[in-house]
Amino acid sequence: MRPEPADRYPLLSVRNLSKHYPLRSWWGGKGAVFRAVQDVSFDIRPGETLGLVGESGSGKSTIGRAVTMLNPPSAGTVAFEGTDLAKLSAGEMRRMRARIQMVFQDPYAALNPRMSIGDYVAEPFRLHRPA
Repeated sequence: MRPEPADRYPLLSVRNLSKHYPLRSWWGGKGAVFRAVQDVSFDIRPGETLGLVGESGSGKSTIGRAVTMLNPPSAGTVAFEGTDLAKLSAGEMRRMRARIQMVFQDPYAALNPRMSIGDYVAEPFRLHRPA
């Protein structure tokens, strides 16, 4: 069996990702959790695109936020180009976000009608200032 070419290794590798939120009762009970996402795994290789599709409340945005570490996972690993994102410092993660971005599903909440398309295209370059 031939080894896989390096450009076919996963660009993004997500393993056993779970996101849980603590539930609080009116009476101060603790320990209960809401399992928003449980045991999700996938790979995205260079040149591939992944679309998450599901009904409202199925966990699409939760997965996206966990993968980009905007709301880190409760369990599992997220690796971009072999780097475990959970092990990065805040500054390193800020720099990594210049390369990993999420397209939110609600265009009315994500797009400001006061900005032109040119402004949207230029915004990441102004923010991250690539060389």
